[in-house]
Amino acid sequence: MNKKTIMRKTYDELAESYFASRMEGGTSWFYNENLEMPTTLKILGKVKGKKILDLGCGPGRYAKILTQRGAKVVGIDNSKVSLKIAKKESPKSKFIFGDVENLPFKKEEFDIVFSSLVLDHFEDWNSILAEVKRVLKKKGFFIFSNYNPVTENFKKINWFFRKFRVIENYFSEGIKKKFWKGKEVFHYHKTYSTTIKLLIKNGFEIIDYEDSKPTKVSKKRFPNKYKQAMNIPIFCTWKTIKK
Repeated sequence: MNKKTIMRKTYDELAESYFASRMEGGTSWFYNENLEMPTTLKILGKVKGKKILDLGCGPGRYAKILTQRGAKVVGIDNSKVSLKIAKKESPKSKFIFGDVENLPFKKEEFDIVFSSLVLDHFEDWNSILAEVKRVLKKKGFFIFSNYNPVTENFKKINWFFRKFRVIENYFSEGIKKKFWKGKEVFHYHKTYSTTIKLLIKNGFEIIDYEDSKPTKVSKKRFPNKYKQAMNIPIFCTWKTIKK
Protein backbone atom coordinates (compact mmCIF):
# COMPACT_ATOMS: atom_id res chain seq x y z
CA MET A 1 0.00 0.00 0.00
CA ASN A 2 1.57 3.34 -1.05
CA LYS A 3 1.73 6.38 1.20
CA LYS A 4 -1.09 8.24 -0.57
CA THR A 5 -3.43 5.29 -0.11
CA ILE A 6 -2.46 4.97 3.56
CA MET A 7 -3.13 8.66 4.17
CA ARG A 8 -6.49 8.58 2.37
CA LYS A 9 -7.52 5.50 4.36
CA THR A 10 -6.43 7.18 7.60
CA TYR A 11 -8.43 10.33 6.93
CA ASP A 12 -11.50 8.32 5.92
CA GLU A 13 -11.33 6.29 9.13
CA LEU A 14 -10.71 9.26 11.42
CA ALA A 15 -12.75 11.98 9.67
CA GLU A 16 -15.78 11.81 11.96
CA SER A 17 -13.86 11.63 15.25
CA TYR A 18 -11.50 14.38 14.05
CA PHE A 19 -14.40 16.67 13.19
CA ALA A 20 -16.10 15.93 16.52
CA SER A 21 -12.89 16.79 18.36
CA ARG A 22 -12.73 20.13 16.56
CA MET A 23 -16.33 21.00 17.34
CA GLU A 24 -16.64 19.59 20.86
CA GLY A 25 -13.57 21.05 22.53
CA GLY A 26 -11.12 18.19 22.04
CA THR A 27 -7.44 18.49 21.20
CA SER A 28 -8.26 19.29 17.56
CA TRP A 29 -10.35 22.20 18.85
CA PHE A 30 -7.15 23.56 20.37
CA TYR A 31 -4.72 22.86 17.53
CA ASN A 32 -7.03 23.65 14.61
CA GLU A 33 -9.74 26.02 15.79
CA ASN A 34 -7.64 27.99 18.29
CA LEU A 35 -4.09 27.82 16.97
CA GLU A 36 -3.76 27.32 13.21
CA MET A 37 -7.10 28.71 11.98
CA PRO A 38 -6.96 32.20 13.58
CA THR A 39 -3.55 32.84 12.02
CA THR A 40 -4.53 31.61 8.57
CA LEU A 41 -7.83 33.50 8.58
CA LYS A 42 -5.94 36.65 9.56
CA ILE A 43 -3.54 36.18 6.64
CA LEU A 44 -6.45 35.49 4.26
CA GLY A 45 -7.97 38.84 5.22
CA LYS A 46 -11.02 40.19 3.38
CA VAL A 47 -12.38 37.63 0.94
CA LYS A 48 -15.76 39.05 -0.08
CA GLY A 49 -16.38 38.51 -3.78
CA LYS A 50 -13.30 36.27 -4.20
CA LYS A 51 -13.31 32.84 -5.79
CA ILE A 52 -11.28 30.58 -3.52
CA LEU A 53 -9.94 27.05 -3.90
CA ASP A 54 -9.57 25.18 -0.59
CA LEU A 55 -6.82 22.65 -1.33
CA GLY A 56 -7.30 19.60 0.89
CA CYS A 57 -10.49 21.01 2.39
CA GLY A 58 -11.14 18.26 4.93
CA PRO A 59 -14.46 18.62 6.79
CA GLY A 60 -15.21 22.08 5.37
CA ARG A 61 -14.58 24.34 8.36
CA TYR A 62 -12.75 26.96 6.31
CA ALA A 63 -15.27 26.70 3.48
CA LYS A 64 -18.09 27.51 5.89
CA ILE A 65 -16.35 30.54 7.40
CA LEU A 66 -15.12 31.96 4.08
CA THR A 67 -18.51 31.46 2.45
CA GLN A 68 -20.11 33.34 5.34
CA ARG A 69 -17.62 36.14 4.68
CA GLY A 70 -18.79 36.49 1.10
CA ALA A 71 -16.39 34.27 -0.85
CA LYS A 72 -17.26 31.66 -3.44
CA VAL A 73 -15.48 28.54 -2.21
CA VAL A 74 -14.60 25.31 -3.98
CA GLY A 75 -13.04 22.54 -1.89
CA ILE A 76 -11.11 19.51 -3.09
CA ASP A 77 -10.05 16.51 -1.04
CA ASN A 78 -9.27 12.82 -1.48
CA SER A 79 -11.22 11.70 1.59
CA LYS A 80 -14.82 10.85 0.69
CA VAL A 81 -15.85 10.74 4.34
CA SER A 82 -14.41 14.22 4.95
CA LEU A 83 -16.22 15.54 1.89
CA LYS A 84 -19.49 14.08 3.15
CA ILE A 85 -19.05 16.04 6.38
CA ALA A 86 -17.99 19.16 4.46
CA LYS A 87 -21.16 19.17 2.37
CA LYS A 88 -23.21 19.24 5.57
CA GLU A 89 -20.95 21.81 7.23
CA SER A 90 -20.99 24.22 4.29
CA PRO A 91 -23.87 23.41 1.92
CA LYS A 92 -23.39 26.64 -0.04
CA SER A 93 -19.85 25.64 -1.04
CA LYS A 94 -18.88 23.25 -3.83
CA PHE A 95 -16.83 20.17 -3.02
CA ILE A 96 -14.95 17.84 -5.36
CA PHE A 97 -13.26 14.50 -4.80
CA GLY A 98 -9.83 14.69 -6.37
CA ASP A 99 -6.05 14.86 -6.27
CA VAL A 100 -4.35 18.13 -5.28
CA GLU A 101 -1.47 17.28 -7.64
CA ASN A 102 -3.81 17.10 -10.64
CA LEU A 103 -6.47 19.77 -10.28
CA PRO A 104 -9.62 19.49 -12.44
CA PHE A 105 -9.91 23.25 -13.01
CA LYS A 106 -9.31 25.70 -15.84
CA LYS A 107 -6.30 27.96 -16.14
CA GLU A 108 -6.48 31.16 -14.04
CA GLU A 109 -9.81 30.25 -12.44
CA PHE A 110 -9.25 31.37 -8.83
CA ASP A 111 -8.40 34.61 -7.02
CA ILE A 112 -7.01 32.72 -4.03
CA VAL A 113 -5.79 29.19 -3.46
CA PHE A 114 -5.14 28.22 0.13
CA SER A 115 -4.22 25.05 1.96
CA SER A 116 -4.36 24.26 5.66
CA LEU A 117 -1.76 21.79 6.98
CA VAL A 118 -1.72 19.74 3.77
CA LEU A 119 1.61 20.33 2.02
CA ASP A 120 3.57 18.64 4.82
CA HIS A 121 2.08 15.32 3.70
CA PHE A 122 3.93 15.56 0.36
CA GLU A 123 7.59 14.91 -0.23
CA ASP A 124 7.68 16.76 -3.57
CA TRP A 125 5.85 20.10 -3.74
CA ASN A 126 6.73 20.91 -7.35
CA SER A 127 3.69 19.33 -8.98
CA ILE A 128 1.32 20.89 -6.43
CA LEU A 129 2.86 24.35 -6.80
CA ALA A 130 2.75 24.08 -10.59
CA GLU A 131 -0.96 23.24 -10.44
CA VAL A 132 -1.66 26.04 -7.96
CA LYS A 133 0.10 28.52 -10.23
CA ARG A 134 -1.84 27.27 -13.24
CA VAL A 135 -5.30 27.72 -11.68
CA LEU A 136 -4.49 31.07 -10.02
CA LYS A 137 -5.31 34.32 -11.77
CA LYS A 138 -2.50 36.74 -12.47
CA LYS A 139 -1.38 38.29 -9.17
CA GLY A 140 -3.53 35.74 -7.35
CA PHE A 141 -2.63 34.66 -3.82
CA PHE A 142 -1.46 31.27 -2.61
CA ILE A 143 -1.77 31.01 1.15
CA PHE A 144 -0.83 27.90 3.09
CA SER A 145 -0.08 26.75 6.61
CA ASN A 146 2.28 23.99 7.68
CA TYR A 147 4.25 22.77 10.66
CA ASN A 148 6.93 25.23 11.63
CA PRO A 149 10.14 23.78 10.15
CA VAL A 150 11.91 24.05 13.51
CA THR A 151 9.09 22.47 15.50
CA GLU A 152 9.04 19.44 13.22
CA ASN A 153 12.43 18.47 14.68
CA PHE A 154 11.83 18.88 18.38
CA LYS A 155 12.67 15.87 20.50
CA LYS A 156 11.59 15.27 24.10
CA ILE A 157 14.36 14.37 26.55
CA ASN A 158 14.47 13.66 30.28
CA TRP A 159 17.24 15.08 32.47
CA PHE A 160 17.28 14.78 36.24
CA PHE A 161 13.54 14.16 36.49
CA ARG A 162 12.74 17.13 34.25
CA LYS A 163 11.47 17.07 30.68
CA PHE A 164 12.91 19.26 27.93
CA ARG A 165 12.48 19.76 24.20
CA VAL A 166 15.53 20.14 22.02
CA ILE A 167 15.97 20.72 18.28
CA GLU A 168 17.51 17.70 16.63
CA ASN A 169 18.61 17.11 13.01
CA TYR A 170 17.07 20.29 11.61
CA PHE A 171 19.00 19.92 8.36
CA SER A 172 18.02 16.27 7.95
CA GLU A 173 15.08 16.56 5.55
CA GLY A 174 12.70 13.76 4.76
CA ILE A 175 9.87 11.64 6.10
CA LYS A 176 8.65 11.84 9.67
CA LYS A 177 6.34 8.89 10.26
CA LYS A 178 3.84 9.60 13.02
CA PHE A 179 0.72 8.08 14.50
CA TRP A 180 -2.57 9.90 14.89
CA LYS A 181 -5.04 8.09 17.16
CA GLY A 182 -3.17 4.90 16.43
CA LYS A 183 -3.22 5.41 12.65
CA GLU A 184 -0.15 5.90 10.50
CA VAL A 185 0.43 9.34 8.97
CA PHE A 186 3.34 10.86 7.10
CA HIS A 187 4.93 14.30 7.32
CA TYR A 188 7.93 15.43 5.30
CA HIS A 189 10.31 17.85 6.96
CA LYS A 190 11.72 20.72 4.90
CA THR A 191 13.96 23.50 6.17
CA TYR A 192 13.01 27.16 5.80
CA SER A 193 15.61 27.42 3.05
CA THR A 194 14.11 24.57 1.02
CA THR A 195 10.57 25.93 1.43
CA ILE A 196 11.55 29.42 0.30
CA LYS A 197 13.55 28.15 -2.68
CA LEU A 198 10.68 25.92 -3.79
CA LEU A 199 8.28 28.87 -3.75
CA ILE A 200 10.68 31.08 -5.72
CA LYS A 201 11.48 28.32 -8.21
CA ASN A 202 7.77 27.80 -8.92
CA GLY A 203 7.01 31.47 -9.54
CA PHE A 204 5.72 32.73 -6.18
CA GLU A 205 6.79 35.78 -4.21
CA ILE A 206 6.49 35.67 -0.41
CA ILE A 207 4.64 38.74 0.83
CA ASP A 208 3.64 37.76 4.38
CA TYR A 209 4.35 35.18 7.05
CA GLU A 210 3.19 34.59 10.60
CA ASP A 211 3.75 31.99 13.32
CA SER A 212 0.58 30.70 14.97
CA LYS A 213 -0.29 31.84 18.49
CA PRO A 214 -3.06 30.21 20.54
CA THR A 215 -6.21 32.17 21.32
CA LYS A 216 -6.69 33.34 24.88
CA VAL A 217 -10.00 31.46 25.11
CA SER A 218 -8.11 28.16 24.79
CA LYS A 219 -5.90 28.83 27.83
CA LYS A 220 -8.45 27.73 30.41
CA ARG A 221 -9.32 24.40 28.75
CA PHE A 222 -5.76 23.49 27.69
CA PRO A 223 -3.35 25.39 29.97
CA ASN A 224 -0.35 23.14 29.27
CA LYS A 225 -0.83 23.10 25.51
CA TYR A 226 -1.42 26.85 25.58
CA LYS A 227 1.85 27.41 27.47
CA GLN A 228 3.73 25.16 25.05
CA ALA A 229 2.27 26.90 21.98
CA MET A 230 3.17 30.32 23.42
CA ASN A 231 6.79 29.22 23.72
CA ILE A 232 7.19 26.94 20.70
CA PRO A 233 5.86 27.95 17.23
CA ILE A 234 3.96 24.81 16.24
CA PHE A 235 2.39 26.05 12.99
CA CYS A 236 3.05 28.89 10.57
CA THR A 237 1.20 30.49 7.65
CA TRP A 238 2.73 31.83 4.42
CA LYS A 239 1.18 34.31 2.00
CA THR A 240 2.56 34.36 -1.54
CA ILE A 241 1.58 36.00 -4.79
CA LYS A 242 1.78 34.55 -8.29
CA LYS A 243 4.46 36.44 -10.18
